[in-house]
Order: sequence, then structure tokens, then C-alpha cells
Amino acid sequence: MTTTMNSRSARLLTIALFTLFPSLCISTSASPHLLWYNHPAQTWTQALPIGNGTMGGMVFGTPAVERIQLNEETIWAGQPNQVVNPQAKEALPKVRQLIFEGRYKEARDLADQKVMPGAAGQNMGMPYQPFGDLYVALPGHAAYSDYERLLDIDNALSIVRYTVGGVRYERETIAPLGSKVIVMRLTASQPAMLSLTASFTTPHSDVLTGSLPLDGDEACAYLHGVTAKHEGLKGKVRFMGRLAAQADGGRVTVADGQLSVVGADTVTLYVSIGTNVIDYQDITGDEETQSRERLQQAMALGYDQLKARHLQLYHHYYDRVRLDLGDDLFPGLSTDQRISRFAVDGHSQPDNHLVATYFQFGRYLLISSSQPDNINPANLQGIWNEKMLPSWDSKYTTNINLEMNYWPAEVTNLTEMNGPLFRLIREISQTGRQTARDMYGVDGWVLHHNTDQWRITGPVDRAASGLWPTGAAWLCRHLWEHYLFTGDTAFLREVYPIMHDAARFCSQILVEHPTRGWLVICPGESPEHGGKGRPTPLDAGVTMDNQILTELFGNVLAAADIIGADDDLLPILREQLKRLPPMQIGRWGQLQEWLDDLDDPADDHRHFSHLYGLYPSDQISPFRTPELWQAARTSLTARGDVSTGWSMGWKVCSWARLLDGEHAYKLIQDQLTLTVDTFLIFGTVKQRGGTYPNMFDAHPPFQIDGNFGCTAGIAEMLLQSHDGCLFLLPALPSAWKDGSIHGLKARGGFEVDLWWRDGQLAKAVIRSANGGTCRLRSFTPLNGKGLKTAKPYPVTSPTALITYVYDLPTKVGGEYTIN
Repeated sequence: MTTTMNSRSARLLTIALFTLFPSLCISTSASPHLLWYNHPAQTWTQALPIGNGTMGGMVFGTPAVERIQLNEETIWAGQPNQVVNPQAKEALPKVRQLIFEGRYKEARDLADQKVMPGAAGQNMGMPYQPFGDLYVALPGHAAYSDYERLLDIDNALSIVRYTVGGVRYERETIAPLGSKVIVMRLTASQPAMLSLTASFTTPHSDVLTGSLPLDGDEACAYLHGVTAKHEGLKGKVRFMGRLAAQADGGRVTVADGQLSVVGADTVTLYVSIGTNVIDYQDITGDEETQSRERLQQAMALGYDQLKARHLQLYHHYYDRVRLDLGDDLFPGLSTDQRISRFAVDGHSQPDNHLVATYFQFGRYLLISSSQPDNINPANLQGIWNEKMLPSWDSKYTTNINLEMNYWPAEVTNLTEMNGPLFRLIREISQTGRQTARDMYGVDGWVLHHNTDQWRITGPVDRAASGLWPTGAAWLCRHLWEHYLFTGDTAFLREVYPIMHDAARFCSQILVEHPTRGWLVICPGESPEHGGKGRPTPLDAGVTMDNQILTELFGNVLAAADIIGADDDLLPILREQLKRLPPMQIGRWGQLQEWLDDLDDPADDHRHFSHLYGLYPSDQISPFRTPELWQAARTSLTARGDVSTGWSMGWKVCSWARLLDGEHAYKLIQDQLTLTVDTFLIFGTVKQRGGTYPNMFDAHPPFQIDGNFGCTAGIAEMLLQSHDGCLFLLPALPSAWKDGSIHGLKARGGFEVDLWWRDGQLAKAVIRSANGGTCRLRSFTPLNGKGLKTAKPYPVTSPTALITYVYDLPTKVGGEYTIN
């Protein structure tokens, strides 16, 4: 008879203990947020992600041969470069004229031939690439039992446990914050039972492997390589990975690129990777020195200190926000089983703790892929990628995907994670100046629909998707939003020139529409969507461009007032704002996507860019613009629900802005629909968007923006602050009858805790960082010291909803309780 408690029983006992004795858990959550499985990963989208912004790892958890797929943030193909077709400046006026004449196919063909860089033999941007894999072989561990693997989101730990021959084995793997390494600690319940071999593999061709001495008696295995040529551009990123071990008991040897341990009590494996990338224009770094120093620094601290510092730094960020949607009712089901049942039983017996886990998983991914000191922000796959040629190169798609990655940053209290995004914006504001001059012959700076580590700003791919010049303008809203959330005028003063020059570019490319008289961007496009039956998305004055310019020009003018700036551009922007096309309502009550009433009510395209004004922008409101708000609802309803994963994440945010918690929750159910790995069905079934077994978003394939978009959407269902007030519980679904959220951020420098019972607000606590009047809105009356009834926006339509509005005077550092 065995005395070992099986893993499922042990996990249930642990959850019960955490519930009864919360102090036993490092995290402050009563029910831990775990991704838990009773079998090893068979595919990459079943493996579990760890990361510290610099390094990323995917842990498979196979007992006999562990695999950790490895990434380092700066391993990209290519070298510093820019992409602009030298014929573009001459060809663009001809493309514009063809569009105005309605000759769209000819405009597209000319743009593909004379404007897009590919026609001039230039590359289309460089792919983000993997380092390779760490394999750890443990002889005799194929016959295992009592298996479990988990990702402890509350503590950023990957854990694998199993039993072989009566011995209980455990692997704990971390990508410790504060260090730029990945570390695995292996333990056994009996002494001298750990024997293993470990080595690197890589899909790169030009590599060397071997062994090197470190200080003292320790040695390391290494893999040293360089990225390959891509689309004619020679790869010049050099990388070096090192692997070393520390063991209690037993013997460690390293030879011929392989590390071996025999008869140890515990083993700690350390992995470092260095590259020659200093920044987007400088690749003169020393990858050998960098990888050696990172490894030595980590080993000098040792696993216990690395883990302690990791937990301290992680909890500094993660613990700021807690979401409680009720007890964990299904602790005995693995995560893939819970995802599988969620879409089916989400209303009859809702797995609300799975939703809370999904919310926190999004925050975990952002912390793990975008640390403040990183060179690069989170890309299309965050920091995790196993392929040399990943889908869409795993670049930065800037017509929604990069921006969506950072939608949760401010509202879920992770503002520091914006650091790498702001760095990218500063850098492309420099490279984009040359593109603006060479391609358009104007001042300021431009970004089209993609960039990469080398901060390219010219258009890539075909004109149908790439000739979209408002990427810079969209990214500037993140700079303005940071100011709105923090009130940091020093930051605003620093980034104002970036916003100003993006507006200057847009101002100078505006042209008068020949029949409408409005000022429009031409050529422009509603991203990747021309409408059913149209030959190309290329058009003039599309709704999204008009919304983005309205927002950018308004934000630049507001920022100038705040910091006391003045120059010749500002009066031009004021006049041009008056001449931008207004949003229009079409023949079937929809918000028009284009100047002409072309929208098809049967169109279910994944992009619904004309609703930018609803979310993420604030131009459409049930209280200020109720007719447009209803038109946006009509458009979104017609687009349907099920789509690509990232599109459904956007729809959660958008339905929250439409104050429809039931529909937003339905989209969460659609998002949390289990997606089978596509290669397993050999392309025989068309895949819909959803969620992979490891909770990664499925476009499919994997795109991380859907994770971030849905996390932001859940926050938006509970708190909104874009419309001149803090709207408490604006889109609460009936499935979340009781719950609480702590630590959400709101514009104006406010932090908010909320409790609700039976679907009604029970209590709110408002903390003010900057002081001033806090305007509150609720579907129910509020009570609290200092609250004064406020006069809301004028109601211009009977479609506007009835709410209660109050003003709360606050002081810097004050805390206020509302009932």
C-alpha cells in the first residue's frame, strides 16, 4: 500500500487549506489561480509559459525528457534596416487620383507596383525567432504515476510533480524577475535519486556547441550561433546560450556541449542567453560576455535568493489587483477540461473562477513579457515563439494588435509594463521621420501597419493591408492615456513632441475630397477590410482614419494647453478639426465604415475598425452621442460574435462600452472555447477562434493580443472612466452575481475597489493620487460622505440610459468609502 497522496487529492487539500487559512498562501487570493493538468504537454500550445521580459520559456513537463523551448527578446532575423520604395513619393498622387475617380483596382495595382517596398526588392520586415530548446533527460522516468503539472499564476512558478519507483519528484522552473535567466530546481523525496543529462538544440543552421569553464570548478555547456538571411537581408544577430548546474550531492560533469549529473539530492539548472543587440540601430554588443555575466550573477545568488527576489518583484506588480468572482467550484477538473465545459455550461453552472484565472493570466503574461527595462515590447506572441517563420513573423502589427497588447496596462494597475512600448514609440518617431520625407515628402513621422525590432516604418506586405499611414497616430493615444491615468505632467512634457510631430505628419497629408469638401487621408484604408465585393480596402476618408485624427489633434491641443506649448501647428489643427468628416449613420442604422454607405449587414469581418471611436477611443457615448452609440451597437451586432480570438477580445471591450454585460459575457464564453491544435486535424476542419489548452489565445494560430484584449474587457465591464466619470459596474453580467475587484485604475489618478451582492453595488472605495473632483456614475443611487448630486451630460435622445451621477471632492492621498 502506498502512503503517497495522489496529486488530485493533494491539490484539493491545498485549495481547502488556502481557503480556510489564507495566510498559508503567498498570494492574497483565497482560491489560487492555477493552470493545472494531469498529463504532460504534447504540443507547444499545451506547454506552459514563463518569462521575465528578456527570456521566455515554454515548459512541456514530460518526466523522462523535459523540454523547455527558449526565447530571448532580441533574437530576430536581419539587421538594422528600413524599407521604403524610392518610387513611392512620385506614385502616391497618382494612386490618390485613381481612388478619387473610383478606379480602386487600378489604384491597388499601381500601389503594389510603385509604392510597396516588395516591388522594389526590399524585405517585408523581419521575423522574431527562437533560440532553441533545453532538453533534460532523466533515465528510467518514463514509467511514472501520480502526475501533475501546473502554472501557479499567483506566484509565477511552473511546477511538475510525479512518482517513479516510490520516489516523488518535483521540478520548479522560474524565469526570475530581476535576473535575465531561466532556472529549474529538481528535487526528489529520497537522497541521491537525481541523475540526468541536459543539452541545447536549435533550429538555426549556423551554430557551434561545446563546453566552457566558468569561475572555480564549475563549467557550462554552450550553444553559439547567428541568425540566417531572410528575404535577402543577411542575419547579423549573434546569440550565445549557456547551461550550468549546481547540485547537492552527486557529481556534475560537462563535456561536448552536454551537462550530466549523477546521484544528486537536488539539482539546479541555470540557463542564460546573450546577444549582440544593444538597440534597434546598434548590434555591436558582446553576446559571449553578456551570457557569461548573466549566468554568473544568477549562480552567485543561488536558487533560493533568486526565487525570493522574483516573488518580491512579481507580487509588487501582480498583487495590486484582485478579482473575486466566487469560490472555485471545479478544483478537480484540469484547465483544459474547464475550458471545454465553459462555453457549454457557462450560464447553468458558471465557472467564474476560470474567468478570474483568465483575467489574472492576462496580467501574468504582460508582466512576464514586458518588463520596464526591456529592449522590445511584447510582440504578436508576447515573448514566446518556437518557429523560425512564425505567423505574421510575430512582429508588431500596429493596426490593432500591438495596441491591444497594452490595453490592460493602465486599467489593471501595470503601468510600468508600458516601458518597452514607450521606448518603441520614441524610437519609431525617429525612424519614421525619414520615411515621412522619403515617401510622402512631408514633415513629422509616420508608421504604417507593421514594425519590428529594427523599427521599420515603411509599408509592408501588399497595399491592401500595408498602405495605412495612421499607425503613429494610434500609438500616440497610449502616451496620452498614460497621462490621463497618472496625471504625470513631466511625462506629458517629454512625449509631447512625439504626439505633436505625428499630428504634423497627418496634418500635411490631408487633402480635400473632390466632391465632399472634407479633409481626408487618401490613400487610406479601414484596416484589412474593403467590404464585400470591393477589389481593395484602399479608399479616401475612411471612418477609422477620421476618428484617429480627431482624437490625435484634440489630444495634442489639450496637451499643449496643459504644458503651455504654442507654435504655428496648433491653429492649423484647430481649423482642420472642423473639416474632418463626421461619423455617419447609414441606411440600415449602422455606423458607416466608409464615407459612402457601403456596409453590408451580412459582413462578419474580424476587423470592425469604424468602431475605434467606441473602443478604445471615447468619441461614442450613450450620454453625449446616443444616436452614434445606437448605430455602433447596430454595427457590432451585425458583425456577429464568433471570430478570431483577438477580435472576440475586442468585442468584449466593445460590448462593455455598450453597457451590455450579458453580451460581453457571451463573448467571454466564445473566447474561452477550447481550440484543438490545428496540425492535429491536418487542415481538414476550419478552425474558429478561441483558447488553446494552455489558455493562449487562438486566432488561430496563437496571438497573444486576444489574451490581453479580454483581460482589458473584463476590467471594462467592472469600471469605466473614459466618459468624464468613474462608471461603477457599468456592464455586470448576471453570471457574476456576487464578487469584488480591488485595485483597478481609473483616469484622473484614481484607484478603485468594488464589492457587489445580488448584482448590485454594495460598496466602493476610491483612492485619489492627485486630488480634485471625482465624478461617479452608477445604475443605482450612492451614499457617502462628501457626495454631491451632479448635473450629468445633457440628454439629447430618449435612448440615453438613466443613471445616477455624483461629484466627490478628493484630496491628494485621500481614501473615500461609498455605499
